[in-house]
Amino acid sequence: MPKYLIEASYNAEGVGGLLSKGGSSRRDAVDRAVRGLGGSLETFYFAFGDSDVYAIVDLPDNEAATAVTLSVNGSGAVSSKTVVLLTVDQVDEAAKRSVDYQPPGS
Repeated sequence: MPKYLIEASYNAEGVGGLLSKGGSSRRDAVDRAVRGLGGSLETFYFAFGDSDVYAIVDLPDNEAATAVTLSVNGSGAVSSKTVVLLTVDQVDEAAKRSVDYQPPGS
């Protein structure tokens, strides 16, 4: 199953919800959302820096990942971005493929 990194940042409304219900409620909400699409939550961390949350999830496909992103960003309380994660084996397989590509100016 494809793996995704979700990075999220709370706005003032999102922080208010986090303060009132705690961090575990946010982790549980992500877990429910992902499970509802046939996936699973691998890990969920709060962080300092550009993003407030880093979560790694397994989802059936890119459409499911897009559905999560649309729902989260559509809430207005959180902005998120999703990064497709690749295994070492997937990169090895990609490296074996031949690509007919010509760089600009060549």
